[in-house]
Amino acid sequence: MLTFGTAGLRGPVAPGPDGMNVTTVTRATAGLADWLIARGHAGAPVVVGRDARNGSEEFAAATREVLAARGFDVIALPDPAPTPVTAFATRVHGAAAGVMITASHNPPRDNGYKVYLGDPPCPGAQLVGPADREIEAAIAATEPAEIPRRPVAPDRRARAARADYLARICARFEDAVARPLRIALTPLHGVGGDLAVEALARCGFSDVHVVGEQFAPDPDFPTVAFPNPEEPGATDLLLALADDVDADLAVALDPDADRCAVGIRDGDRWRMLTGDETGALLGTWVLDAVAESAVPHGDRPVVASSIVSGTLLHAAALRRGADARRTLTGFKWLVRAGEPLVYAYEEALGHCVDPAAVRDKDGISAAVAAAFLASSWIGRGGLAAALGALHAENGVHVTAPRSLRLDDPSEIAAIMAGLRTAPPAALAGIPVTAADYAERTDGLRTDGVELTGRRPDGVALRVFARPSGTEPKLKYYGQLSAPVADGSVSTVHHELSQLLDDVLAELPAGSRGEEIRR
Repeated sequence: MLTFGTAGLRGPVAPGPDGMNVTTVTRATAGLADWLIARGHAGAPVVVGRDARNGSEEFAAATREVLAARGFDVIALPDPAPTPVTAFATRVHGAAAGVMITASHNPPRDNGYKVYLGDPPCPGAQLVGPADREIEAAIAATEPAEIPRRPVAPDRRARAARADYLARICARFEDAVARPLRIALTPLHGVGGDLAVEALARCGFSDVHVVGEQFAPDPDFPTVAFPNPEEPGATDLLLALADDVDADLAVALDPDADRCAVGIRDGDRWRMLTGDETGALLGTWVLDAVAESAVPHGDRPVVASSIVSGTLLHAAALRRGADARRTLTGFKWLVRAGEPLVYAYEEALGHCVDPAAVRDKDGISAAVAAAFLASSWIGRGGLAAALGALHAENGVHVTAPRSLRLDDPSEIAAIMAGLRTAPPAALAGIPVTAADYAERTDGLRTDGVELTGRRPDGVALRVFARPSGTEPKLKYYGQLSAPVADGSVSTVHHELSQLLDDVLAELPAGSRGEEIRR
C-alpha cells in the first residue's frame, strides 16, 4: 500500500495497492473522510484540485465523488490547476482538508495524492504525524467494494478559485514597484503557464516571452528527459529563448507550478541560479520590504530554510534583525517554523513568499517576486549584481549537491554508519567533526550526518549527508563560506567552488555508486 511521504501518496499509475489507480484513490479518500468525520469535521468544506497528468481527471473525480457521498461540502476545482491554487483555496475557505492530485515534477509514469489539513495552528498546510499514520490506518481498514460515490459539480467558490488566487497575488505585491522587464518563461509542459503570464501581467510585467514547445500542458513532457527544472537540459530551451529575446530574467516552473527556478545573465552567458541563491535573494528582498513597511510587525519576522539548504539567507536575516530558523526537509515542516513567518525556502527550488495565503511552496507568486526583485536591479547589473552584493555583505557562500544511486540499500546504510562511527578527519585539507542528527532530541531529529569544519583563514565547511526517502540514493549537500577580505567576490567564489568540488569528491561513494545530478 502507498504511504504518505514528503509530499503525500505518490507512485506509478498502475494497478494494485502499490500503484496510483482509481481503487487506490477511492480507498485513500474514504480513509481520509472517515478520519475527518471522527474528528468532528462531518459536512465541512473540502477542496479537490488536479494537474494535467495521466489519470489526474479520473482520480480527482473519484476523490470528489467519494467525499460528496460521505456528506462533505466539496469545492471541486473545475479545470487542471497549479498546486498552490488548491493550497490557497483550502486556507481561504476554511476547509477541513484539501486534496491535490499531482506528482509535481516526477516522471510521466507517476501521479500522486497530496493532502492539506485545515486544523490550527497551521491551517492549509500539508499533514504531518501522527495524522498521516492515523489516516493510513483508516485507509487500510476500508474495503473498496463498500465505498459509494456521488457526482458533484463545481460551484461558485470553485469557479472563482483562479480569480481569487490572482487577486491575492496582486494584493501581496501592491506596494512593490514594477519597472520595465523582459521575461522568458516556461511551465515545462505543466499547468502553470497561463496563470503565471496573467499574474505577471496584472502586476505590471507584460513583456513575457514563453517557450512555445513547452507551454501547453502535456502529461508526457516530450521535450525534456525529466520535467524538473533542476535536471540538466530541462531549461536549455528557456535559456536559449532568454538569449534570443535579450531577456532580463528567465523563469521555469515545474509541472504543477509549485517550484520556481530563476535564470540570469551572468557576464556573457545565461545560467540558472541554484535554489540556495534564489532563496537568499528572495528572502532578503522580503525582509527588506517588511523593514520598509509602515505596518507595525511586533515580533521579529521569521524566515525558514531546511537543514540541507545553504546558510546565506540565515546570515543575511540575522544581520537584518530577523529570526532565522531551520527545519527538516519538506514544506510541511518549513511552514510550521514559527510566527510571524514571512518567507521559507528549500534548496530544491521551493519558495513560500506569501505564507499568509499559501502555506506551501508556490512557484507562481515566487516568479512574480523574482520579477519585482529583478526589475529593481535593472541598470545596476541585474540579479548577478544583487547576488554579488549579498555575498559582499554576508560572506561568499557556495553550495553544491552530490547524489549517488546505490541499488543495494545495505551499501547506503553502511556509508551512513561509517560517517557516524568513523567520519573523515578532514576534507580537502579542512579538519571536520561529525554530528549525528539521529541522536538529536529536538525537532531536527532525522537520518542524517552533518560534517563541519573551519580553516584558520575563515573558510567554513558544511556537508549534510542523508539517504533519499523515496529512491535508492545517497545525497550530499555541500557548502563552503568565507569572508570577503583581500579578494573580490568573484575571486573568492571561484576559489570556493573549486575547493567544494574537491570536498565532494572525497566523500564516501560506495563500490558501485552511480553519479547523478540530483
